[in-house]
Amino acid sequence: MNLNDTDKNKIIELIKAGEKLPKEFIYKLFADEEDVFLFWNGRKEDTTNIALPFHSIEHIDEPRKEKDKAQASMFETDFRGRQLKGWTNKLIWGDNKLILSSLVNGPIREEIEKEGGLKLIYIDPPFAVGADFGFDIQIGGETAEKKQSIIEEIAYRDTWGKGISSYLSMMYERLKLMHNLLENDGSVYLHCDWRVVNHLRLLLDDIFGADKFRNSIAWNYSGWNKKLNSGYEKRYDSILFYGKSEKQIFNSFFEQWESKEEYVKRRKQKLLIEEGTNREYVLSDGGNGTRIKRYLDEAIAEGVVVDDVWSLDKLNNSAKENVDYPTQKPEALLERIIKASSNEGDLIADFFCGSGTTAAVAEKLGRKWITTDLGRFSVHTARKRLIGVQRELQESGKDFRAFELLNLGKYERQFFMDDLSNGKSKAKEDLYVDLILEAYKAKRIDGHATLHGSKAGRFVNVGPLDVPVTQSRLMDIFEECRQKLYTQVDVLGFEFEMGLTPQFIQELKEKGVSVTLKYIPKDVFDKRAVEKGQVKFFDVAYLNTKEKIKGKSITIELTDFVTHYTQDDIEELQQSMRAGSKVVIEDGQIFKIEKDKNGIITRTVLTKNWFDWIDYWAIDFNYEDKKEIIKVKNDKGETEEKWSGNYLFENEWQSFRTKKTPTLEFTSIAHEYKKTGKYKVMVKVVDILGIDTSKIIEVNIK
Repeated sequence: MNLNDTDKNKIIELIKAGEKLPKEFIYKLFADEEDVFLFWNGRKEDTTNIALPFHSIEHIDEPRKEKDKAQASMFETDFRGRQLKGWTNKLIWGDNKLILSSLVNGPIREEIEKEGGLKLIYIDPPFAVGADFGFDIQIGGETAEKKQSIIEEIAYRDTWGKGISSYLSMMYERLKLMHNLLENDGSVYLHCDWRVVNHLRLLLDDIFGADKFRNSIAWNYSGWNKKLNSGYEKRYDSILFYGKSEKQIFNSFFEQWESKEEYVKRRKQKLLIEEGTNREYVLSDGGNGTRIKRYLDEAIAEGVVVDDVWSLDKLNNSAKENVDYPTQKPEALLERIIKASSNEGDLIADFFCGSGTTAAVAEKLGRKWITTDLGRFSVHTARKRLIGVQRELQESGKDFRAFELLNLGKYERQFFMDDLSNGKSKAKEDLYVDLILEAYKAKRIDGHATLHGSKAGRFVNVGPLDVPVTQSRLMDIFEECRQKLYTQVDVLGFEFEMGLTPQFIQELKEKGVSVTLKYIPKDVFDKRAVEKGQVKFFDVAYLNTKEKIKGKSITIELTDFVTHYTQDDIEELQQSMRAGSKVVIEDGQIFKIEKDKNGIITRTVLTKNWFDWIDYWAIDFNYEDKKEIIKVKNDKGETEEKWSGNYLFENEWQSFRTKKTPTLEFTSIAHEYKKTGKYKVMVKVVDILGIDTSKIIEVNIK
């Protein structure tokens, strides 16, 4: 420690006075044998070290067409043509810090190692202050903004709240976890621009080692030709390329020349014609003053080795691959990276998924993949895009893998609750109820068997942390309300049993108790959101269907969808807005509000039909056919398989909107059951805001 007695006494005095230490003291305190060390406010050496089980939301595998015996599939499939064995690709929704920690420390690590390890990581993290998780919705010829959720807003604040220091802390921990997960011969490509490239290179040097730096790739793209007064046009992003060890997978590749004129121009060589053959050739430098004759057709066919300056256009608005995601990167960019630093069959990952470009290209190139994102809209966009890739590969007769949509579900909630209750004497159950009531702005009440609070004349029941709110629970609540002559109750839950239909709720209302079901958002686990009153609970949506059974065949028609989602307060907006227009979302309707110069306000409803809300719907014709098995580690560190109590939603048919095909099918294809009997059919709807709603239908096939 490079401190004299005067320095030490000064530091002690400053600490006692609660004052900040001058930077020169900080550097001296943390100085070590290195000449240069990396330090910023908030740096922590430890990383999150938990292993939460993953919950399966959906399993997606487009049925493969019958292949002739000469064209055998690389997969073992069932009678529906669905993959039975082998690696299943993973699209994971949630905080990538918890996901990475669970991959590093949990049972999936063993699966990753069996596949040869993780060979390549490409990430395109946020690198612009002001970027958020909001997105635009096109409806009725207008654009509505879906604002970011509180959990996404908090992630943004954690990333940029203290400027570059909080950004570095966010990236540092995640990069350390990625380094741990990466195979020794693997590589990482980090995509950024001029705002943070210098900072991130120092982080990567610190984690991977400066000697593991391979290239800083400049992705050069076209832009507007405009006159600038203060500097040069910014027309490239940086992609930092590091290996984990001395040697990593790398496949050199060549770029084809566009034309002979381009070759001659870039080589700055004179084009000559060989007598007798009339073949075009150039004289290239052979070293030591010698010249080598190269025929032009052969030189063009060979191509030019790709260096670390890549001239590729940004994504064109009219491109087939464009899914209208604001930060979407062109597939050609990812194709270069994946081909260069992985081989067919290798496992690659992207922990800032965005629109799913990495996974889409990986699937087309025969790689296995894991991709994750915190944004609900991002994950939903990627899901639709990857189903499209499966369909494309199926039509061309190529193999593809199934993928599953995962999150940390109730295990993440348990983790948050354990963290909040740590060191507190109050029972965890009471702390949980208090937390939810505070977030809901309700008052705690005592002396009731099923009711926990009250708000604005309505009583409140807080549903369980770990399991869905069931019909039997609602009946217990109903009985207590009926006995005490209570007529209105709000039931709050993270999940609700599929049998809670509008008809059942209406029956309770006709018997004297009005029951409203509301989702608890996971934002409740952030103290800042609760304290600021930012947490929004929203009513459970409902869908209706019509089933048509003919023999052993069934078709499902989607007939209605009801939502009460609220994002904005129209009355408040109308008072504060100036002349102009704004699109708002309130109580299950999207309105265009217009205010003229005289203060006259008009409202136009944009969601004129229930199906305007539907973006995607899917069917599992035999739900409860396959149990959801989760892998957990016991106290001995051994992996155990357990039934979660849930069933796997196997996506057997789906219809969704895309930029190219904005219309939906509302009646499914006919599904043929092999045997008679009773079946449960699950129908899932994802609305234009990315929110899931499901229903279970019981059918009897005779």
